[in-house]
Amino acid sequence: MAPGGWRWVRGLWMAGKPLFQGRALLVTNTLGCGALMAAGDGARQSWEIRSRPGQRFDLRRSASMFAMGCSMGPFLHYWYLWLDRVLPASGLRSFPTVLGKVLVDQLVASPMLGVWYFLGLGWLEGQTLDESCQELQDKFWEFYKADWCVWPPAQLVNFLFVPSHFRVMYINGVTLGWDTYLSYLKYRVPAPTVERG
Repeated sequence: MAPGGWRWVRGLWMAGKPLFQGRALLVTNTLGCGALMAAGDGARQSWEIRSRPGQRFDLRRSASMFAMGCSMGPFLHYWYLWLDRVLPASGLRSFPTVLGKVLVDQLVASPMLGVWYFLGLGWLEGQTLDESCQELQDKFWEFYKADWCVWPPAQLVNFLFVPSHFRVMYINGVTLGWDTYLSYLKYRVPAPTVERG
C-alpha cells in the first residue's frame, strides 16, 4: 500500500464507524439491503442487455428491487438481534448453538423472505395477488433449493466470526451475488416450448 494509505483506510473506517452503532445501524442495514438488491439487479440487467440486443436498462425494475431490499432491511436487522438474544453464540466453542442458529434461519427466515420477495415485487409491479401467488408457486422450490446451497455456509461464517453489529452488512455483501440470482429467477424469459407432434 502507498505511504499514508493505511491512514486513509483508518480515517475512512473512523468516519463510517457511527453508521454501525445505535439507531444509525438500522438505517445503514435498511439502505444497504436496498442498494445491494438494486446493484444485484443492475448486474443481472447488464448481462441481459449484452445477451439480448435491443433490451434496455429498466430503471423501474431496479427501483422496485431497491424498495424490496429496503423493506427487508428492518426485518433482517431485528431478526439477527432476536436470534442473537435467543441463541447467544459466536466462535468455534459454541459451534452446536451456531448450527442451531443456521437451521432456525433456514427454516424460518429464508422461506418467509422468499414469499416476501415474490409477493412484494409482484405487488410493486402491478401483478394481481393470483399472478404473484402463481409465480411464487412456480419458482419457490427452485429459490429454496438454491438458498440451501448458498446461505448455510455463509451463515456459519456470519455466526461464527462476524460481530453482531456487522452481520447485516456481511450478509449484504454475500447478497450481491444472491440478488443477481434472484433477479434472474424473477425476470428470466421462459424458454420457448417445442411442441412434438
